[in-house]
Amino acid sequence: MAAEQMADAGARPPARPLDAIDRDILRMLQTDGRASIRSVAERVHVSRANAYARINRLIDDGVIRGFSARVDHERAGQGASAYITLKIVQNSWRTVRERLQELPGAAHIALVSGDFDVLLLVHTADNRALRELVLTKIQSIPEVLSTRTLLVFEETDLDTAASPQQPQLPPPPHEP
Repeated sequence: MAAEQMADAGARPPARPLDAIDRDILRMLQTDGRASIRSVAERVHVSRANAYARINRLIDDGVIRGFSARVDHERAGQGASAYITLKIVQNSWRTVRERLQELPGAAHIALVSGDFDVLLLVHTADNRALRELVLTKIQSIPEVLSTRTLLVFEETDLDTAASPQQPQLPPPPHEP
């Protein structure tokens, strides 16, 4: 599998080094992906043009892969979450990855070292849907040799734990 990983990594040029301002911009956008260019520029003490150019460079270099919403899966009707470990046929990573990306509820896929080859995070409506996903979809992939399912009882998103972005309502009008 090492040759496949090297081929994947060689597909794009190496990233340029990040300076302290780039890292500050990344931290800010991770906390609030909807931050305006103006607010980014003010917080990192650069001009708006400089902030705009830096963010575009981070996007062009592939450092910023996109912007998305953080979802509370339980409130969105996906009350069951699990990490699924997979052992796969040697040199089948690309094929397995393509099949796993098509699964409903697949949130994260990683090729890892250790006692198993792949770690998959999924979110489903309930345990019945999770069972169906594992037994009929994942285990039917010919390159998957075995699976182990680890139910998630509670989770904390570390990206937002320190500074949650809760919508703020304006204070009520003062009545005389």
